[in-house]
Amino acid sequence: MLDLATKVHDEARQGEAYAPFAQDPNQYKKRFYIESYGCQMNFSDSEIVASILNEQGFGATRNFEEADLVLLNTCSIREKAEQTVRKRLTEFRKQKEARPGMLIGVLGCMAERLKAKLLEEEKLVDMVVGPDAYRTLPGLIEEAETGQKAVNVLLSREETYADISPVRLNSNGITAFVSIMRGCNNMCSFCVVPFTRGRERSRDAVSIVEECTDLYRKGYKEVTLLGQNVDSYYYVADNEAPVNFAQLLEKVALIAPDLRVRFSTSHPKDITDDVLFTMAKYENICKYIHLPVQSGNTRVLQLMNRTYTREWYMAKVDRIREILPDCGISSDIIAGFCTETEEEHQDTLSIMEYSKYDMSYMFFYSERPGTLAARRYADDIPEATKKRRLTEIVNVQNRLSLASNKKDIGKTFKVLIEGNSKRSDNDWMGRNSQNKVIVFPKNEQPLQAGNYVSVHVHDCTQATLIGTIVTA
Repeated sequence: MLDLATKVHDEARQGEAYAPFAQDPNQYKKRFYIESYGCQMNFSDSEIVASILNEQGFGATRNFEEADLVLLNTCSIREKAEQTVRKRLTEFRKQKEARPGMLIGVLGCMAERLKAKLLEEEKLVDMVVGPDAYRTLPGLIEEAETGQKAVNVLLSREETYADISPVRLNSNGITAFVSIMRGCNNMCSFCVVPFTRGRERSRDAVSIVEECTDLYRKGYKEVTLLGQNVDSYYYVADNEAPVNFAQLLEKVALIAPDLRVRFSTSHPKDITDDVLFTMAKYENICKYIHLPVQSGNTRVLQLMNRTYTREWYMAKVDRIREILPDCGISSDIIAGFCTETEEEHQDTLSIMEYSKYDMSYMFFYSERPGTLAARRYADDIPEATKKRRLTEIVNVQNRLSLASNKKDIGKTFKVLIEGNSKRSDNDWMGRNSQNKVIVFPKNEQPLQAGNYVSVHVHDCTQATLIGTIVTA
């Protein structure tokens, strides 16, 4: 994961191009190139797409110039994301002029929302494929190869891709995402996800446990269970007892004591004591919860349709601290939502102080067409005011992140080594249970990625803990 503790989060990470881990370049007749934008769900979906394409004789490449098929897995959360994707599509279109046989496709949320524009008005793509239609890619590719525009953006109430084994893209071989559900039933007024990813449905628990078990057998040491709202996971099979999220967590934790389990994202209204007690029971379930608040003011929360009050959220933070005293908590925060006053903005700053977030994803409100907020409320906060409020939020979070890290100086943590530090091959980088990045010298010890080590923290920055290995 990227360390975003001190950065403004715009829900649209710079596109990352991926190729399968240790792929044989001579195995496939055609090449595909894929870039992913947005949330972890999109990156997980790209791994499903890669698996489907592999079955059709397509192998991945890191160079779009040599690709027969170029795909962008897109995000519609913010306008900036769509602008970035359009710019990339224009660049790809120029390459297509030099290689007329190249096909260009848009996948994911932006495909769902802007299908007609992308195909007809802007003529940037050959294919538009929604997040529930990836199984139809082979037929759509054949259709596009004839010169026809190919499109399938139908949403499904059943599709979970449970039977498809994802191709781990650009994998470090240590950590992996596992999708446990799709869609969302929470109609937050600012959010386009229910309209682009459809209604919520849970994947069967057996296939999830099997995928996690297979990853462990292949040497992976950490899985992150993904969903728009994992706490509402609920699967019922014929003639079997239902499985809720706490029970699923336990099933995955029991695969092996040295397989770490993380999850994202939680909705405050759905995370239960059962989940918290399950986290406390198993050492290998990481003590970290991403608990989006969005705003610290009850009136604004009601406009956002978040279904909780300021006081209720604070009580939930208290409960987490009570059951899991060492739990890391992060958040999502929106500055300048419709009609937000200065006093209400101050409520957001104060709830950040109360919750003492280790880090936050922070951005100013960006109206998305088709959302409830776009239909109901005027986007009436000037952009300069939004940016100023966002700066104040970022400044508070920077201070909180540094204070949180300083509290860890002198402590020793169990750390999973993920690989070399980005700054030096002489240092390892890993994370502790609380999802904090820790950097420490290798000191010529016989270690490798995937090993667990004890690291004593002696210094920190705003975003990183700095330590040394503790030898027995």
